Amino acid sequence: MFFPVLLRFGIGLIPGISIEAAWTLTNLSYNALGFVMFHGIAGTPFLDQNDFYGMTVWEQIDGGAQFTPTKKYLTAAPIVLFLVSTHYTHYDTLTFFVNLLSLVVVLVAKLPSMHKVRLFGIGEHPIRDYNQVFPGTPPRGNTSPKVTRRTRTASYS
Repeated sequence: MFFPVLLRFGIGLIPGISIEAAWTLTNLSYNALGFVMFHGIAGTPFLDQNDFYGMTVWEQIDGGAQFTPTKKYLTAAPIVLFLVSTHYTHYDTLTFFVNLLSLVVVLVAKLPSMHKVRLFGIGEHPIRDYNQVFPGTPPRGNTSPKVTRRTRTASYS
């Protein structure tokens, strides 16, 4: 939770911004940055992407396992920030619903039912075929050869 605190103090240093607006901007900024970083970018920055090709960072965390301590913390952080921001905005109706909308968008993307689901093209990798990116690599998935039964044909001359 160090980043939201640092973000809040940075926004608070801007002249003319009230405490309520600073907390709302902190919540919106944290959720927007988190959404883009966890759910908007597919793949890894490294060349060997066989296992994680086309998966977002959220889907790659802990090998895709759900409800791990890491994912619980990353899910709880926006909730805590939402509660703090609504408290410091004195539960104003407009800022409450703006913060709530931001929270709902971030939390829906983190649901287990949204694993490997792409809405509106967010988080899709621009190149779907792995061999277009790395030509000459073996295909992904089950690459074991099919066993077929061959019949011998007798050839008589």
